[in-house]
Amino acid sequence: VAAMASEPSTQARVMFQATDKTEEPSHRKLGKLTVKYNRKDLQRRLDIEEWIDGQLHLLFDCEEEEIPELEIDIDELLELSDEGQRTRLLELLQECGKPKEDFINGLLYRIKGLRKMSGPLKK
Repeated sequence: VAAMASEPSTQARVMFQATDKTEEPSHRKLGKLTVKYNRKDLQRRLDIEEWIDGQLHLLFDCEEEEIPELEIDIDELLELSDEGQRTRLLELLQECGKPKEDFINGLLYRIKGLRKMSGPLKK
């Protein structure tokens, strides 16, 4: 509610008063992602991304800041054939001196059955 207050020697001011409005219940505040995508799929994807992060620390044997610029795009991998996925991961990990086969096999196993996410997440 806006009200005009004017005093003789000052300019007019607009003042706002808060109206008593009850907050919406939290169950109505679902994010757009959980509406569009299955919550289980999102959690599974998050678990895979956390696993990837941990494995990269082990592969490169260093802190996160020291890991080479490396982006493993799960959606990109899902668009490729099985052999294409393996080839792409080998390309991304070419700077890594340690054996990569266990990581690659583990990742390919984990992304089986995942669906590609399109729309708001992909930018």
